[in-house]
Amino acid sequence: MEAHRHTMSNLFAQLGLPADPTAIDDFISAHRPLGSGVALYRAPFWTATQRAFLKEEIIEDADWAGVIDELNARLS
Repeated sequence: MEAHRHTMSNLFAQLGLPADPTAIDDFISAHRPLGSGVALYRAPFWTATQRAFLKEEIIEDADWAGVIDELNARLS
């Protein structure tokens, strides 16, 4: 079975955030850089639900992990 490749827009929609490219770029600009050593899911701008989703997907190396890693890199 082939793994599904999620996009940044899919991730933002899953997180309940505006998912168009301009909104994504604006979000990243407003929240970067993450503090040194701060795990993405521990960033203060997430809701509890968003935080739990991000943490679970990373820990389980689930379908979303690749695009979450991409977001982490863009926020660094």
